[in-house]
Amino acid sequence: MKKNKLYIGAALALLAIASCKPSLDEYTPSAGSVNFSKYVAIGNSLTAGYADGGLYLEGQKVAYPNLIAEQLKQVGGGEFKSPFFSEDQANGSGYITLTALVNGQPVTAQVTDKLAYRSASPKLLTKYTDPINNLGVPGMRMDLSMVAGMGSPAGNMYFERLLPDADAKKTYFTYSTTQNHTFFSFALGNNDALGWATNGGVVDGPTTVLTETAQFTGILNGYVQALTEGDRKGVLATIPDVTATPYFTTVTKAALLGAVNAASKGNFQDIFIKTKTGVRKSTDKDYFILTLSSAGVFGQNGTGLYEGIPLDDKWVLDESEVTTVQTRINEYNAAIKAAANSKGLALADVHEFLNNVKDGVRINGLAVSAKYITGNAFSLDGIHLTPIGNALMANIFISAINSKYGSKIPQVDVAKYRGVKLPDTVTK
Repeated sequence: MKKNKLYIGAALALLAIASCKPSLDEYTPSAGSVNFSKYVAIGNSLTAGYADGGLYLEGQKVAYPNLIAEQLKQVGGGEFKSPFFSEDQANGSGYITLTALVNGQPVTAQVTDKLAYRSASPKLLTKYTDPINNLGVPGMRMDLSMVAGMGSPAGNMYFERLLPDADAKKTYFTYSTTQNHTFFSFALGNNDALGWATNGGVVDGPTTVLTETAQFTGILNGYVQALTEGDRKGVLATIPDVTATPYFTTVTKAALLGAVNAASKGNFQDIFIKTKTGVRKSTDKDYFILTLSSAGVFGQNGTGLYEGIPLDDKWVLDESEVTTVQTRINEYNAAIKAAANSKGLALADVHEFLNNVKDGVRINGLAVSAKYITGNAFSLDGIHLTPIGNALMANIFISAINSKYGSKIPQVDVAKYRGVKLPDTVTK
């Protein structure tokens, strides 16, 4: 209890900094010691504005780098271009939307109109090869940033969209470090842990590998060296604890057993899971992934209810795997902090921020937590941010920049942005 109080107190202090809009008499906006004329943002899906399980125009527009760039205009920041989908293809890759709440349970549907695909097999999006500042690529990882061909039709379709055909073999590292920037934000590496975790700690391809710390650190240091040449400044972001997101905290053992007992008029007390060391009963320290609810796997033909037919490893991040991924993320973050210190860069501690809001805080009367749908910060996929979440994230970066460089960049007004878009009607 004492630890929880300390977390909540720290969160309130941090969020007060992140969300309060300063008045004009507090200070006049200024750039401090930084040239913000060409800001570029390097990262993955969070940087790109991915939300609700897809990349689409509304999410792109409120991506946190776009919100930061808008504030930078008050301190000498230049034009900030993003690879927006056109209005005719505004739904981009497609995404999920909340259509109803039935007895408190969400009902979602896939948006399938106004998509931006130019090829169905392989799936390829409409090209956008004009110069841009938001370089975020959904699915990009630290390790994969060094792989030639990730921008080809056989690689990452979001990266392929941004490259002329002649540059298909260019690595993301080369692409993102040769933009002639004056200032940068760097938030890459989340997927190096997230892909493994969301697959229940099971490796079944390059996007589900848990990147070794030494490899992560080597690539990170290469990025920082390249991005800071000529004494250019920037801000590095730590990697969030993936287990603090609704993707891992929403589906609980109690909820699963309650649902199956109600449907079967049974009296099941335990859930059996398959782990890397054998089959055992689940505990409250095991995390069931969000998509288990809709997959129709649990309880089917007794799956998970009997020791002989346990729930497969990929549906559960078990206690041992939770420890593994949290330890690895802590190692990544130690490397990020060391890299920031070595070059005198600002540090946006996203890890601390998201852990602090996990159990819930209030910002000027607005509840923010890691609760699915009602927590305001996370979108329907349980991992990526809502517009409110992006505004809060932008302010974490802005606070870090101001603190490190003596800048006076105004904060984003969080009240202007929404959480999860609720359906017009609720069915009881």
